[in-house]
This record gives sequence, structure tokens and C-alpha cells, in this order.
Amino acid sequence: MDRKMGVMSLCTDDDNDFKKLDILHETYKNSYAIFNELRQKCQLCDVALVVENKKLSAHKVVLAATIPYFRGMFTLDLMEANMKEISIEDMNYDTVEQLLSFAYTGELRISTSNVQSIMMSANFFQMLEVVQHCGTFLLTRLHSSNALSIREFCKMMCVEEGIVEEANDFVQKHFTAVAKEDDFKRLPVEDLIELLQNDNLYVDSEEQIYEFAMDWLRAEEGRHELASRVLPCVRLPLLSPTYLSSIVASNPIIKKDIPCRDLIDEAKDYHLLPERRSLFKSFKCSPRVCQCVPCLIVAIGGLMHVTQSKSSVEIYHPFHKTWTPIDGMVTLRTRVGVAVNQRHVYAIGGFNGQDRLDLVERFDYDTMKWTTLPSLSRKRSALAAAFVENKLYVCGGYDGLVSLSSIEVYDIQRNVWEAGPAMESQRSAAGVTVIGKHIYVCGGHDGMQIFQSAERLDTESGIWERVPQMIQKRCRFGAAAYKGKIYVAGGYDGSAFLKSVEVYDPITKEWSPVSSMNMRRSRVSLVATVDGLFAVAGFDGENNLCSMEQYDDVTDSWSIATPLNCHEGGVGVGVIPMPPHMF
Repeated sequence: MDRKMGVMSLCTDDDNDFKKLDILHETYKNSYAIFNELRQKCQLCDVALVVENKKLSAHKVVLAATIPYFRGMFTLDLMEANMKEISIEDMNYDTVEQLLSFAYTGELRISTSNVQSIMMSANFFQMLEVVQHCGTFLLTRLHSSNALSIREFCKMMCVEEGIVEEANDFVQKHFTAVAKEDDFKRLPVEDLIELLQNDNLYVDSEEQIYEFAMDWLRAEEGRHELASRVLPCVRLPLLSPTYLSSIVASNPIIKKDIPCRDLIDEAKDYHLLPERRSLFKSFKCSPRVCQCVPCLIVAIGGLMHVTQSKSSVEIYHPFHKTWTPIDGMVTLRTRVGVAVNQRHVYAIGGFNGQDRLDLVERFDYDTMKWTTLPSLSRKRSALAAAFVENKLYVCGGYDGLVSLSSIEVYDIQRNVWEAGPAMESQRSAAGVTVIGKHIYVCGGHDGMQIFQSAERLDTESGIWERVPQMIQKRCRFGAAAYKGKIYVAGGYDGSAFLKSVEVYDPITKEWSPVSSMNMRRSRVSLVATVDGLFAVAGFDGENNLCSMEQYDDVTDSWSIATPLNCHEGGVGVGVIPMPPHMF
């Protein structure tokens, strides 16, 4: 106690002796509500906004604090800074009143009837938070009838890129429905071309793209002359020869346009002269693959006991997170090669418990039927299979005597198998992935040694080349392409059953380790969907597995997913895009 002053001495000279008080006092908390009450009663107001000849009273300091447009106006010595009334042109009174109320209260009611007006006015006032919220609201109202308009409007309003991307994803996923709407037929030709050139449009066949392009050309008088600009957007080589000749070539719009006729002739040559396909540059030849479509996982075959193979099939639904059994394959088999083209799943070769197989069958998801296809020229199990541009490549495998280096290629349109360029190494139980027009085959074994090496095929030149070897040698592992990179998981290295995972970046040409799976898995299948990577079933050295794990590349973590119902051990797995009516 300071006896001279009669008070306690509280002050010191130490500026670091403090405690920060972060108290949200009720007066401060309610200050904007009080400002709004003052505004509504026209008390202490120093400016009025004039909209549609009606006045909205306000406080300059509040406008400057909450609306960037007015902050610039009042602080940069503009003419309006000293005006008592400020005219707001080309805006709706109710909209400005709502935004003004939001500036004072932080509350705004957005509806389908006012969102466009609010978004445009908020954009003018530079109220970016409101613009983003409006964009998010529009995403919840996406429909095939308005998706193109919403996407274009969001672009115009300069909303966050993620909002435009989500609207674009909707257009891609639901393209067949969007293309039937009036908004599609009203597209300017430049926007139509940009849309039809998109690799990610979800269609059952390129014939649909052609039909929608023709619908657009017929929708307005005078568009026929644009045919030579629109037709190159259709990937004509993906149309069947019969469709090209009977439908496209006989179309009056096409017949009258010389450049279009030339394109049709070139597409016919593509089918007639397969050895010259790499020379055709007028249009893309790769099938469209929509990366944002939810996918179904199909599990085929499997090994229940040492000599018992399975023909049963089950499908995993990502929304319900359940496995559902469907009609089984015609042939009992395990160690089967699986490849997918659109909604067709191909089961190739394998082992029936006694013999290696050359049998091939195809499952059509739309009809839920299996169809027998021409057999391979050579029996194979533990083979690698993948599609590139409507051609099925079968690489290596085991014929019962030796591991193979030979390749067989199936042409869907001609329904024939042909010999392909052999790999540099004999490989069975290898991993296969596709990136672009390259097929990567990694690891595996030749009966004598397990490989760490990898090679890739350029399907245009037909040349195999070595790529950097994996960090760890492995066979009987899972491999999948995901976000432009190659992931390999699990397998067997000759002494241990693995749960390690590594990823290859084709750009840097480097392998890197990522988080290991929860369980050791040999004979595991790895597939990629929009939800991440899934490692399905396998063998841990003691037991056949029916479990499944899901990988999240953002968190670099694996989580346990729904186990299979009918399968265990080494199953063949493929991924098919979900039909539009299911999402």
C-alpha cells in the first residue's frame, strides 16, 4: 500500500506483464443490431440510397465497414463521398434493401426467386461472401434443365473456381439429360464446341454425341453451315462402320458439306486401315471417360479352397456401401484377368482348379447378361489385362508350363484377337495400369524370380520401354491408376506377404512410399473410383480374405470398408461407371 497516496500501487514498468482479455461484451455483440434499429428509425443516418425512386436511409460508417463498394466511394475522395443521396441504377429496390439489411445484421434470405438478383447486385457491390453463398445455393438446385445456365452465370459472377467446377461436373455426369434440354440447343457454337470436345462427358456411346450434335444443328435455321465446325467434335472412329455408312454418311446435313464428307471418309479409312491409325490426326480416338461419375465395383471369381474356383459375381454400391450378388459367369475361374470398357466387364482366362483357361466372356451391366467371346490363342492365368481406345490388351500370364511375355489384343468392333508386341520380360502375376495411351506392367515373376522392374507399352508405336523399377519387388499385388499416378499395393516378395504401398509419378519418373494397408494382402485387387482407392480381398499368408480397405490420398490413410459377401482370396475386380439414373 502506498501510504502517501492512500491507494494500492498496481502499475509496474514491465510492458510484458499483461493478460489479453477477449470478452465479447453484449453491447459490442449487439452493436450492429442497434445500428440496424437506428437505420430503420432513420436516426443518426447521414446518407440515403435511392433505388427505383425510393430511399433507403443508412450510415456511411456502417456501409464503409461492410460493403467494399461504399468503402471505396467514401474513402477515396469520390464525388459521392459528400452527397446526402446516392442513386443506385439498374437494381431492384427489394434486393438492395435485403443487402443493406445483411450489411447491418449479417442475415440474408436466399431463395430461387431472388438468388439471381441478389448475386448480381452483391457482385456489383463487391460483397464476395454473399456471391459465394449464392453460388453454393445454386449448386443445390442443379437440374438438367438449368445446369448450363447456372454454370455460365457462376462463371460470369466470378465465383470461386470450386463452384464452377461442381456445376461443370454435373453437366458432365448428366450430359445425356442436359443435351435434351432447350439450354443446350441455345448454346452459341463456340460453347457447344468446347462442351463436345470434353473428354469427361458421360455417354453410353459416341453415337449419342453425334445425335446431340445433329440436334443442335437442326434446332435453328442457318446452323447447317456450321456442320464442318461441329462434326470434328464427334470422335468418328469410335462409331461403328455400319453406323458411319448407314446413318452418318447418309445424313443430308453431312452430304451437303464437303469438309464433313472428307471427315467421314477418313473415319472409314481408320477402320479399313488399322495399321495407319497413328497417322489420323483430324479427331480424337480415345473413348470419353467421365472422372466424376460414381462407380460400382464388380468382384469376379475367387478362390475359396485350394482347388475350388468360383463363378459368382457381386457388385459394391458406393452409396449404400453394400455388396449385392448377381448372376455368375458362365465359367468357373480364379486368377482371372479383368478389364472394363464403359459398362462392360471382361473376364479373361484364369484357372478353374484343374486347367488354365483361354475362355473369354463379357458382362453387360445394362442387361445383366454374360456373353461368350472368341477365345484367346493361348491359355493364361495370372495375366494382366487393360483397355486402351476400345482395344483389350492381355499381357503375359502363366500357361501351366511357363510365364509368358506374349501379348494378345482384342478389337471390339471386329470381334477378333490379334498378336501384339511382346513384353521385354516374361511376367505372370504382374500389375497393369493405363495412363493415356501407355500400358504399364510392373513386377510379377517368371517362375524363377520376382521382379522389381517395370515396363510400358506405347500403344501407338507398339514399342515397349523400361521405366524406373519399384522400391520393392513384388508379385500377386494390386495396381491402379489414380489422379495420373500409378499405385501398387501388397503382394508377395518371395519371403513375406506385403501390406506396403508405393506410388509412381510418370512426370517425375519416381516411386515414393505411401501409408501401408492395415492388413497384409497377396493376390489383392486394387481399383480406383471417385471415392479413392479400394484394396479388395487377397491372402495374408494364412487365410483367404474377404475384407476391403479404402485409401484417402488427401490424408494418406487406409480405412476398413465393407467386406465381400460371396468371395474371398484372389478375386478379379473391375470398376464400371454408375448409370445416370442411379445418381
